[in-house]
Formats: sequence, structure tokens, C-alpha cells
Amino acid sequence: MTEHIVTLPEGAECPAKAYLMHTCGISSGLWKRIKHSGTFAVNGLPVIAARTMLHTGDIVSYELPIVSSVTPEQLPLVIVYEDADLLIIDKPAGQLVHPTTREAHGTVANAVRGLYEARGMTLDFHPCHRLDRNTTGLLLIAKHPEVQYQMAKQDTLTREYLALIDGALTPPIGTIDAPIARALPSIILRRVAPDGKPARTHYRTEWTNVHHSLLRLHLETGRTHQIRVHLAHLGHPLLGDDLYGGRTDLIPRHALHSAQLTLTHPRTGERLSVESLLPEDMARILSL
Repeated sequence: MTEHIVTLPEGAECPAKAYLMHTCGISSGLWKRIKHSGTFAVNGLPVIAARTMLHTGDIVSYELPIVSSVTPEQLPLVIVYEDADLLIIDKPAGQLVHPTTREAHGTVANAVRGLYEARGMTLDFHPCHRLDRNTTGLLLIAKHPEVQYQMAKQDTLTREYLALIDGALTPPIGTIDAPIARALPSIILRRVAPDGKPARTHYRTEWTNVHHSLLRLHLETGRTHQIRVHLAHLGHPLLGDDLYGGRTDLIPRHALHSAQLTLTHPRTGERLSVESLLPEDMARILSL
């Protein structure tokens, strides 16, 4: 059950649709689901959503049916932050975020739905961004579809990554501004190409012994494989990234870690920052 307590100037009134869309951040698609759900109520009394005027102090409530093909599973989850609206987990290497036709189990989505089921919570899986299978670290998940929509609309989520590369970048701090396109005929590979979509990656060298370097990267855009493609384009692919030419003798997966998330909380407006330590397989390389 989702509830909103109406806040309007004393004596004012507002259509339910306008209030939910403009004040609560509900999308037009979600509004359609709400008004046809048969559960829309004001102060505990069922009403017709499209014909309802709201006043200060009214308590609006509704339920949305879960339409999901993701099977809940009791799987390990490392939770680093949680409140009524958001869940942030620390994802291990080797785990998909979403199920696929070939791999329908063992994903983050299965695990999160399993967590909700164990708690008796009727919630679906609403990720706010993506991580590749072998990228470790922080993943932001909204507990409600309206929260996911608000996060996408406000565009305040900042993601910082840590990456290990061969060699050292010159200069040690800079921006990679190079458009990215599909590397046809492959449906997986990407490449830097003049006709690609704009892509900008900001980087700073955190550590180097000349042979290897640890970079901190901030994405200004979010293209598929952006960090991997940009670093390979510069001749310094991620360690372990055999898809883009990285060596695999030191680490068997691409050495990329989602290290920090910073965002404006969609409900409270407060700034939230969460960090994750470098995983053991990457930290070990720094001591070689």
C-alpha cells in the first residue's frame, strides 16, 4: 500500500491526477495504472480517482499489482543502505542484474524479490541504473515505480567507478570525449566512432606504479560499456577485459568497481552519498 498525505494551501483543492503527477512525481503511465487499479482511496474510502478533488490533510492510498516474470529467490545480498524508498546493494562479480531468456535465475532481481517476499512486502524490482555482470559494487534500486521515475527525471544520480588499467594515462587527470557506436555486426561490442552517440568520461589517476594504474572515473553520459570502450580506445584497456583487449593473467574479470553513489533523495530532498571499498581481487593487484 502506497500513501501520500496531501499538502496544499489552506482552503485549496486540487484534482487527484494533478496532485500525484506534479507534486508526487507520478508518471502518466503510472497514473493510468493507479486509476484503474480499483484500490484508489482517500481517507480510507474508495473513490473514482479521475473524479476526485484533494484537500490539505487528505490521505491518498492505492495498491498496484505486481506484473513481473522474475521469480523470488533467497540469495545473498549485501545491503549498504536502505530506507522506505531506496535500496543500495554491493553487487559481486559474475552476477547479472536482470534475468535473461538463457539465465532466468540467480540474478540481483531474483535476490531482491526474494528479500521482499521473505519480509512479506509486495514490491517489484526497480533498478535506477545498470551494472555489467562482472562489474562489482554499488547498485541503486527503487522500491516503488514512482521513486524510480523520480530518480530518472531529476537526473541527480552521480556514479564514480574505480578501474585498474595497464600502464599509466597521460595526463593523469582528464576527460575522454569520444562518441560510441555499435561495432557491427556484433550485438555486444561497442567502439569509438564519429557517427556514435556523445560519450564523456572524466578520470583521475589515484595510484600508479607505471606498470598498472588505479583510476577514479565519473560518467557524464551513460553509454553501454562506456568506460571499457574509452580506456581501450586510449590503448589502456581494463585489466581482465578480454572483450576489449585487456590482459587476463592478473584478474579473470574486467577490473571495474562501482565505488560511490551520490544522489538527491527523491522523497526528502537530502543529499545522500554511499561508498564501497575496492574488492579483494582488485586490491590485491595494488600490492604486487
